[in-house]
Amino acid sequence: MTGLAQFGSCTVLVLGDIMLDRYVFGEVRRISPEAPIPVLRAQGHKAVLGGAGNVALNVVALGGRAILVGLVGDDASGAEVMKAAAVARIVLHAVGDAGRPTTVKTRFMSGSHQLLRLDEELTVHAGPAAETALLAAYAEALALSDIVVLSDYAKGVLTDVVLGRAIALARAEGKPVVADPKRADFAAYARVSVLTPNEIEVTAATGIAASDDAGAVAAGQAALDASGADAVLVTRSAKGLTLVRRGEPALHLPTEARAVADVSGAGDTLMASFAVMLATGGDMAEAARVANVAAGLSVAKQGTATVGHEELAHALQVGSGQELDGKCVDVATAAARVAEWRGQGLRVGFTNGCFDLIHPGHVRLLSRARARCDRLVVALNSDASVRRLKGPTRPVQDDAARATVMAGMAACDLVVVFEEDTPIEVITRLLPNMLFKGADWGSIEAIVGHDVVLAHGGEVALLELEPGHSTTRLVERSRAEASAG
Repeated sequence: MTGLAQFGSCTVLVLGDIMLDRYVFGEVRRISPEAPIPVLRAQGHKAVLGGAGNVALNVVALGGRAILVGLVGDDASGAEVMKAAAVARIVLHAVGDAGRPTTVKTRFMSGSHQLLRLDEELTVHAGPAAETALLAAYAEALALSDIVVLSDYAKGVLTDVVLGRAIALARAEGKPVVADPKRADFAAYARVSVLTPNEIEVTAATGIAASDDAGAVAAGQAALDASGADAVLVTRSAKGLTLVRRGEPALHLPTEARAVADVSGAGDTLMASFAVMLATGGDMAEAARVANVAAGLSVAKQGTATVGHEELAHALQVGSGQELDGKCVDVATAAARVAEWRGQGLRVGFTNGCFDLIHPGHVRLLSRARARCDRLVVALNSDASVRRLKGPTRPVQDDAARATVMAGMAACDLVVVFEEDTPIEVITRLLPNMLFKGADWGSIEAIVGHDVVLAHGGEVALLELEPGHSTTRLVERSRAEASAG
């Protein structure tokens, strides 16, 4: 995919509904005596850009430049949006609208399970003054951009006036427009380059069920006629994507998702990667293939997440083994990668161990850790270190094999091998936001590196273990069976 090398040269203008996505993480251990509802004991919080902001965040994560235009309230949440955009190096043109608060969605999480979502928003159309300000900011940014993404979440930014004028200005300058629609009348997006409805949206707009390939093509063709678009990309969740273009056969792409943890934000990742590929000269079919892979990576992550340039490049090398090799790095490279992630506003988690024979307990532990952060680094004891800790007959697999297996885990984003008996030097170099260990450690104070992480404003968490699973027991059982045989 030659377009990936040019990602850094393109600028994407995102116009739409900016949100703040908050997460409250914790554990549920009892039911409230006041009502039959779970009691969540909060253990961590995070806030990230959502909606159109998440599209812009994904553009930057992919290596492109992003300009974001939308409405933000004159409130504390609006200040958080502006700070998050600055940290992520997104150029933000925030327009205020009298009396309108910043749209905030707060998700309350117990492990990987969402207990409740609280929406704080005002879904009314922007007033005339706000429309004028939005279009003025948009026109200024358009001159600096290669492509436009209209991110419509039906919160009031993309009014008839704003939509019509924004599309006309972009087309007059010969710049493509990709629109993620929320309206049932696709005529509102007249003359966009590409319309990207999901299966439910295209069915509601056209009256044609898009539940199978034939239906998706028919609904896509009807959407083409209604919008006057050059192409329609129908996103079909587990059934993949269908690209319908004028005068060309339809293209069906099966889903690239290997594991599904959370679908929230996957559409934003798809929009960002599709737009960046088009901006760098990729044709629509190639852009759709890349976007499909990016969306598959996104749904494997908990919460509103981004997909990075290197991560996407590695995923596109499926079959060559390069995507696994790219996860296995030395400490210096890991430190640079972690610093880059933190610069994007991502929350980096860390755990460590021998991980000699991966068993279900390891899988669950890693999944629980990954659900609490945006990126997870796993540090492995080297062979010499394992021998010092476990005895001369261990490890069963050498560190190269263990690192390869770990890199193949969906929950793991980076693998580091360390020579020392403890990971304290690695933790000090990386300074993760979160440090995870199993509940068998008993207390946070017993965890190596807890003081370093806490001193830098991070969190340390003990995670529930899956009972009945142990590498030592597996090895002993295997040897006993071998002796008996």
